[in-house]
Order: sequence, then C-alpha cells, then structure tokens
Amino acid sequence: MMISLAIALSVLIVGSIVFYAACLWFTRRFFVVPPSIPEVSTEGVSILVPVCGLDEGAWNNWAAFCKQNYDPYEVLFGVVEPTDPAVPVLKKLVDLFPDRARLLTGLLPRGINHKDSTLSYLLESARHEVIIFADSDICVSSDYIQTVTEPLAEPNVGLVTCAFVGHDPQFLGAALASIGRCCDFIPSALIARSIDGRLRFAIGATIATRKSALADFGGLHLDRIGSDYNLGKRAASAGYQVELSHYILESDTGRESIGQLVKRELRWARTIRFNRGWIYYTMAFCYGTVYCLPLLLITGFADWAIGLTFATFTIRYTQAWVAAVNLNCSNLLRWFWVLPLRDVLSFGVWIAGAFGRGVYWRGRKLRIEADGLIRSWD
Repeated sequence: MMISLAIALSVLIVGSIVFYAACLWFTRRFFVVPPSIPEVSTEGVSILVPVCGLDEGAWNNWAAFCKQNYDPYEVLFGVVEPTDPAVPVLKKLVDLFPDRARLLTGLLPRGINHKDSTLSYLLESARHEVIIFADSDICVSSDYIQTVTEPLAEPNVGLVTCAFVGHDPQFLGAALASIGRCCDFIPSALIARSIDGRLRFAIGATIATRKSALADFGGLHLDRIGSDYNLGKRAASAGYQVELSHYILESDTGRESIGQLVKRELRWARTIRFNRGWIYYTMAFCYGTVYCLPLLLITGFADWAIGLTFATFTIRYTQAWVAAVNLNCSNLLRWFWVLPLRDVLSFGVWIAGAFGRGVYWRGRKLRIEADGLIRSWD
C-alpha cells in the first residue's frame, strides 16, 4: 500500500515538474517578444464599468479611466442599487469629468448575473462601436485604451483580453492573491493557449471587442457564471481570434483576508470545472510542492525522495521568479517565502472546487448548473 502511494505521489510530482517547466517556458516566450508599437487610432471607444460597492482605491481606479491619452472615448459606470455607497463617489467623478463620464443607476437585474445585467444596460447606452468591458477594481495607465484596442485593427481579431496582478501588495492576503495570479494563473493560461492552438477564453478584468462582433458570437448571457470565460470560448468558436494583450492590469486586493481570498478563488475553481469539464481534474499535476512532504514521510526521508523534493522546489521557485520578473512584479519577490502556503491554498481550493455547486458572489449564494448556468440558492 505504501509503495503504491509513494509511486502515485512520485508520478504526480514528476508531472508537476513538467508543468512548472512548461509554465517557465511559455511565460518567457510570451513576454520576451516585445509587443508591436500601437498605431494611433481615432476610432471612438466606450468603456463600460459595472460597479457594486466601494473597493479599496476606488476613486483612483475610476479616475484613471477618465484620464486616457485617447480621443474620442467615453466611460459609462453602472450601478444596480441607487443607494449603493459607490453612487455619491461616482457622481463626484462625473461632475469632475462631465465630458468623459456618465453614470447609470437603478439598473434592475435582468438575470442572475448582475454584472452582465448591468453591462447590458451600459451596452445599450454606449455611443461607440468599439467597447471595453472593465472591472471596477482595476487601475489603468493613460495608454490603456490605445494598447488594449490596437489588436482589433486586424479583421480576424474579435476580442482582446488582459491578465491582472497586484504588483506591490502590502498585506499577506493581497500577496497570496497576486502570487497566484502572477505565478500560476497567467502561466497556466499561456499553456492552455498553446495546447488549444489559440486562446479560447477571456478574462473579465478587461475585454475589448466590437458591438458587431459581440452580437455575432451571441452577446451577453445574463444567467451564466464565468460569462467572461464563456464569451471568449464563443468568440473562438465563431471563428474570431482571441488575443491576450501584453498589457498587465493592476489589481491589488488591499486588506483582503485569506478567508475572502479562498471564497473568491473557490468560485473561480467551480466556474472552471463547469466550463472545462474533465480538464479541471488534470490540474492534479499542478501541485508538486504539496505532494513532497507526504512522499518524504512515507519513504522515511529516503535519499531519492529528498532529491526529488529539492528538484521540485528548485524548479518551482525558478518558474515563479521568471513569472514575477517578466510580469514586472519584482516587488513580489519579497513575498516568496509564502509560496509554499500559496501552493497549499491552491491545492485546497482545487480539491474543494471538484465538489459542490454553491458559490458566493457579492453577498449572494448561487447554485451552478449545467454548462455554467446559475440560479439563486433556494
């Protein structure tokens, strides 16, 4: 029994070493090639930002949308409840940027997915053909619009999306979140992009597209979780190219607790499971560092097990370092002492995500059904 378990753990560890090496390779290959210099465009752009509550740094994040080196463009903010604490702040922002920003409130939900419901209202009010769906908790630079919309100049590109990290987290929860995004999520996305031959999903922090293309691949789905992921999948199935931008968004979760982090990532895990099916379970080969301790205990710290553990941690830390450097997250390096904790958390979230249908989203408990459809938890 112990021999069989040791063999199984060894297989998982070796598979994880291959995974870490692949993450290193594809991250380096993607970011070592300098992106093309964006051509100057004068096509109008509408940024659509659904808002729910006040996140840390909200004013700076929202003001950055209104300070773009681009023309013409507009920023539409949408809020479900007129009593939302974000409304007074957004009204001040609109007063400060009356030629740039508009605010829509009282947007009664049209479906279970309140975010996409709000986006549907904003989409109807958008003046321009090119649109950007943007999360409210990201911070952008002044060249954001120009950079993320530039690939849309190619006729076959139907959607552009961006990854996000916290470049300089100040607290443990934020550091764990950022390491997960920088060292795990983005490299994994690049591997999936290579395996599938192209990107077949989108990341909700930013999605740039055209109204005509959006309508062509089915528009917004208001009763689906992971609708951003699904939107990219539908765009690719419709024959459009989905581009991952080299632009990395800033998204610092501030003083978020580890419990809040786990709750959010569990929602993501179950979303991936319902969208990717059996592929979700192949992620067993992503947690080599977690398997090392039980292997050492089972083998009585045999020399070969110690050697395998050393090799695993060496390649894992090397891969994480390459990701942090290439994503301009050098300030994350001081948090690398928590990398083993990050891996344990990720493993626990993956195990929990393999079971159950319930998720928490903005204070609501929802139930995931077939193909990522969601219903209120009764």
